[in-house]
This record gives sequence, structure tokens and C-alpha cells, in this order.
Amino acid sequence: MSDLPLLSVIIVLPLIGSLFILMMKGSETMVANNARNVALWVSFLTFAVSLVLWVNFDVGQLSYQYVENLNWMKDMGIQYHLGIDGISLFFVILTTFLTPLCILASWESVPFRMREYMMAFLLLETFLIGMFCALDLILFYVFFEGVLIPMFLIIGIWGGEHRIYSCFKFFLYTFFGSVLMLVAILSVSYITGSTDLSVVMDFNFPLSAQKWLWLAFFASFAVKVPMWPVHTWLPDAHVEAPTAGSVILAGILLKMGAYGFLRFSIPLFPDATVAFTPLVTTLSLIAVIYASLVALVQTDMKKLIAYSSVAHMGFVTLGIFTLTTQGMSGAIMQMLSHGIVAAALFLCVGVVYDRLHTRDIERYGGLVARMPVYALFFMVFTFAAVGLPGTSGFVGEFLVLVGAFQVNTWAATLGALGMVLGPAYGLWLYRRVIFGKLVHADLKTILDLNLREGIILGSLAGLVLWLGLYPRPFLNIINPAVQEMVANHQSWIREGSTFAEVDRKKTEGRGIPKVAMSMSGEAL
Repeated sequence: MSDLPLLSVIIVLPLIGSLFILMMKGSETMVANNARNVALWVSFLTFAVSLVLWVNFDVGQLSYQYVENLNWMKDMGIQYHLGIDGISLFFVILTTFLTPLCILASWESVPFRMREYMMAFLLLETFLIGMFCALDLILFYVFFEGVLIPMFLIIGIWGGEHRIYSCFKFFLYTFFGSVLMLVAILSVSYITGSTDLSVVMDFNFPLSAQKWLWLAFFASFAVKVPMWPVHTWLPDAHVEAPTAGSVILAGILLKMGAYGFLRFSIPLFPDATVAFTPLVTTLSLIAVIYASLVALVQTDMKKLIAYSSVAHMGFVTLGIFTLTTQGMSGAIMQMLSHGIVAAALFLCVGVVYDRLHTRDIERYGGLVARMPVYALFFMVFTFAAVGLPGTSGFVGEFLVLVGAFQVNTWAATLGALGMVLGPAYGLWLYRRVIFGKLVHADLKTILDLNLREGIILGSLAGLVLWLGLYPRPFLNIINPAVQEMVANHQSWIREGSTFAEVDRKKTEGRGIPKVAMSMSGEAL
């Protein structure tokens, strides 16, 4: 199976579906119905093929699998180089899993331009899968930036009242950081003579260049996460995006930045990673605590979940930059969990919004009396969001804290504070929406989940419990890739690192040795 171009098949299938929808003819109603059906079946087929990657994945092989390498722009040294490992596999599957759910969630809620809407989602799927599979820096950049186009259209055309402001803010924030990354990629190509990741990984970058290259990549990835203080585009984008747009934004797009840190920043620039780890740790802790406090005062359900996403992604970056197996594996598990749980919470908001057309928390209350099945699913996802043991949220947060305690007890303690604030805003939201008295007249006739909504939320709830109760199938694939990355990073630091030693001495002089010294990979 590894000899078949499965990655190209998965990338191209949604694109073919999008082109097929474009060529449809007939009345507006006929085209809309056919576009929905084609998009759904193409996305399900893509998901089925992606599962083949998992079934045939060789856990004992540490190198990239399902590799495809063709000369794309031979004269420029740019390759069409694809491959996946234990880090990228589940992000591909998460993308292919959430896309058909987004299409199902939009079945009745999109009032116009259904053809273009479905095309945008299929194109978005193509770009996302390509980005997680790309092993050439330029190819990665093409897919990475291509994501902006369909997402910009989804927010700008089918969004809320302030959609134009939100989509331009989203575009400008992310595009500005990406321009700096492009400059860094061109610099890497000039220094190494290649943009192929397998070639670049073996190159020992000059110590003087690592900081600038790392910062340029950081400018792009930090916005995508998003890290504090470049997070302000996210609440606006979530509030104005349609429900499915918020699902794919929280479920997949926020993972692009963290994935970039894992795939490029840490392996390519190990010494600079050591130098800037205190910065990332500080920004991550601020995001965890600040965003949690801001979430406590929100009155809009979507905005509350958006700020909770900033806090959860702060936990992810905290885990990644512990540079321990536990911390980095926990960060990946947290990304997978957040991709499922945040998507589910936005879908829960979309269910009641489709009925009452408001996201104001004060307009709800007592829904358990009219929507018991909905209340049950909402409870599962809320518990997962706050990290209750037995749910997916607990596994990632626990491993991140274990990794953080190995290297910096203060950072771990402050990070744990975020786990205390999480239940405060999560359970506060659940209590006000689900419990209490049915005060508003329109709530007394509200209907529970229909079959389509039940299938969507039920599939997500099953994954939440699977990840929480039996995470071994996921960790068995993730851990070897992470262990290899940690070992490689330690060897780079040991071999060449006058730069790292200088920065370590500087930080020791400032009285904060643990954060910098922890990057040697040793428990303190």
C-alpha cells in the first residue's frame, strides 16, 4: 500500500469534487441539492481512503511513510515531496473526519450560493491535507497560504453582520506573518541550496542565522495558533463565521501553527529553540490564564468558546516547548482533543442558533426540559473541554503537565491554574444554558436534536470517549515520532552548541535557569 500515491489521491479527491460541482447545470434548487450530495460523498470517500493510511501505518518505521517525490520545479530545486509520520497522520485523518461533518451541519443552514459554499469547503480540505503532508518548504507554503482563500470566502460571504471586518482582519493578521516566513524559506533555500525538508534537516545552520530564521517562522506560526497577543482576530472570526466555518477553524486551522513548530521550527533551528523557549513559555502561560479570565465574562456563546480555544492552544505550545516526550506527545493529543471538542461545542451552539437565531447566553436556560438528548451531548463535550478524567481533554493536559513538571515546576503550576479556570467558565456556560427555569416563551416549544444532528454529535462524542478511555492506539503512533524528534534535538544541542551554552548562561544570570536548561531534555 505504501507504493500507491495515497496522499495525492486524498489531496486530489476533494479538488475533483469541487470541479465537478462547478460544472453542474440546472435550476438553482437542483444544483444546490446535487452540490450537497456530491460534497458529502466525496468527503466521505476521502475520509475512507485516509483510514487506509492508519490501517497500513508501520509503527516500527521512524522515517516518513507513503512518500511521493516528483520534480515539480526542477530548475529551482522545488520538489512535489509528500509523506507522513506519527505526528502528521492523525491531523490528516482529523481533517478528513471533520469535513463531512461540516457539510452535514450546513445541510439546511446555508440560505444561498450552496454550490460555491460546498466548493469552498472541498478546496479548504485539499489545502489542509496538502499542508500536513508536504515535505518541501515551498510546497508547504503554497498549501499553508492556500488555506486563507476558501476560509476568507466562507467568513466573508456566509458570515454574520460584521463578516467583512472579521474576514479582512483574519486575512491581514495571518498573511503578514506568512510573508516573513516566505522570506525565511527563501533564505533557507539560499543557504542550503534546497527546499526539500530531508535535505534541509541535515544542514547545520550557522548559529548567527538561526535566531532570525526562527523568529520569521515564529511570526507566522504564532498568529495561526494563535498565541497572545496576536490572538485578537480569532474571537471576531469565530463570531462572524457560519457554524461549519467555526468548526473547521477551531478543529483544524488552529493546529496549523502548532504543527509548524513541530515540523519546522524545532527540528531546523534547535539552538534558537533553546534561546526562545522562555519567550514561548511566558506567552503560553499568559494565554492560558488571560484567555480563561476573559472567557468568564463573555455573554456570547461563540466568543466564550473562542477564548477557551486560545487558552487550550496556550497549553499546546507550553507542552511543545518542554521538548520532552511527555510534553510534546501531550500537546499533540491536546490538539486532537481540542479539534474534536471545540468543533463539537461550536456545533452545539449552531443547533440552538438555528432554532432561535441568537447566541446570547441570557436568552437560554432550562433546555434540559425540552432538549434532554442535546443536554447530554453538551455535557460530554463540556466535561471534555474542562479536562475531566475519562474524556479526551484529560489525556493531553495531564501529559503536558507531566512534561512541564520535568523542566519547570513554576510553569507547570501556572499552567495547572488554567485547568482550574477551565471548569469555571465551562460549567458556568453549561449551567446557564441547560439548567434553570424555562423563562422565555420560544424555549417552551424548541425541539430536540433531529437525526442528522444526532449523528454528527454522536460521532464526536464517541471519539471524545475513545480518546479519553483508551488513548493507546494514538499514543503508540505518536510517541515514536516524538521520541525521535527529542533525541535528534538533544544530539544537535550536544554537538554544536556554543550558542545554546551562551544563552543558557545568560538566562542563569537572570535567575531563570530552569526554563532554558530544561531544553537539554534532562529532568531537573
